Amino acid sequence: MLRLLVGVADHGSLSSSARAAGIAQSNASRSLRTLERRLGYTLLRRSTRGSTLTQEGVLTVEWAREVLDSVDRLSAGADALAHRGQEELAIGASMTIAEHLLPGWIGAFRARRPGVATQLRVMNSAHVIEAVTAGTVALGFVETPDLPADLRAVTVFTDQLVVVAGPGHPWARRTEPLDPDELATTALVEREEGSGTRAFLDRLVDDHRFAPLVELNSNSAICQAVVEGIGPAVLSRLAVEGYLRSGQLTEIPTRGPRLDRILQAVWRGRLPDGGTAAEFLEVALGGGRGR
Repeated sequence: MLRLLVGVADHGSLSSSARAAGIAQSNASRSLRTLERRLGYTLLRRSTRGSTLTQEGVLTVEWAREVLDSVDRLSAGADALAHRGQEELAIGASMTIAEHLLPGWIGAFRARRPGVATQLRVMNSAHVIEAVTAGTVALGFVETPDLPADLRAVTVFTDQLVVVAGPGHPWARRTEPLDPDELATTALVEREEGSGTRAFLDRLVDDHRFAPLVELNSNSAICQAVVEGIGPAVLSRLAVEGYLRSGQLTEIPTRGPRLDRILQAVWRGRLPDGGTAAEFLEVALGGGRGR
């Protein structure tokens, strides 16, 4: 039930969450109604256009993520104990990369190296860099442009940030592109400090930066806050595609160049040729070149 609820936040709708979970939408809807009865409050706002999270639902998703993270850590730990001696690969990844790119990479890697147990730790970019530096993960994937000089890096994906607002926001009705100065002097719904998205935005409009309207620690929570009309946001296109398709969010054109950024793999020292980390990086790269 909790994974279905989190899926609504991650994929933008109940139908997409059910599809990702491989179950019928009617069964997913029934499960979430059962969860609502147990909790004693409404999680989803249901309409003919689909289902969106209520404010209580947004809060519950954040708590559910913590519960599911603990369950996943328990499962990974128990699996590691049960398969002691099996080769392992520890990876750290920022939120956007973990949600939208890592699943495909892990699937391709497991097809090549089925005997390797992959452990993924999801955190913001600053914490990924700390984990790589400390050696608790062999390979990290980050969104921030600010990297320590002692880490090696390679670009694995070119992402685009987009400005989004709810359909009822004044920006959704504007006929002229948004000027960078107006973006800089508008309080936004933002990720926490340490997030790669936040670091990119701070660097882009640092001269006249307004304090965030509210800070949230996941892309899905920000999307739901924008849907609820709390304020506009700047997020990865990867994170908002489902919301844009469903009409829950509106993309706001901006004046000037596209807000492109690079997503990078980072590691310490030299990756051993033929090692698991090097092979995983090869899967992620698709022909990229390191530094």
